[in-house]
Amino acid sequence: MQKTAIVYSFNTQKTGKIAKRIKEAFGKDADVKLLNIEEVTPEEFLQYDNLICGTATWFDGELPNHWDEFIPELEDMDLKGKRVALFGLGDQKGYPENFLDGMGILGEILEAQGARLVGFTSTEGYSYESSRAERGDQFIGLGIDFETQGSKNKDRVNGWVEKLKLEFK
Repeated sequence: MQKTAIVYSFNTQKTGKIAKRIKEAFGKDADVKLLNIEEVTPEEFLQYDNLICGTATWFDGELPNHWDEFIPELEDMDLKGKRVALFGLGDQKGYPENFLDGMGILGEILEAQGARLVGFTSTEGYSYESSRAERGDQFIGLGIDFETQGSKNKDRVNGWVEKLKLEFK
């Protein structure tokens, strides 16, 4: 597998738990680095062939500040040839009208810069009204809901990582 990084804010508890679970699911021998979006430079970001980017959805469907502040840097990058997998955290019961919108916004920006999104997952088993992360019957990444489906996180992460291992080759 080529160089892979998981990029998220080290100051986020739930996103951090999922990021660490993803790294663990790749196995001890996998060369997967954890990068803090609040400190990463564009040069560091571009060093990786495979990127796994994690974000929550804040407020009424917004990116958290730590990603929002990196967007100008992203918009100056050429991401052609990069494979990017996304994981997003949301609350489908509390915010059903913008479930996982942060992941959708981030995906739109990354694709506009030439990145190829991988790791799409089924929307089956979720209950929400709308999502910017949805394409047909799939999410553009892994959807995580600690509030109403936390018991499914481990299995969802493990299944998703097995898929990524194939897509990142």
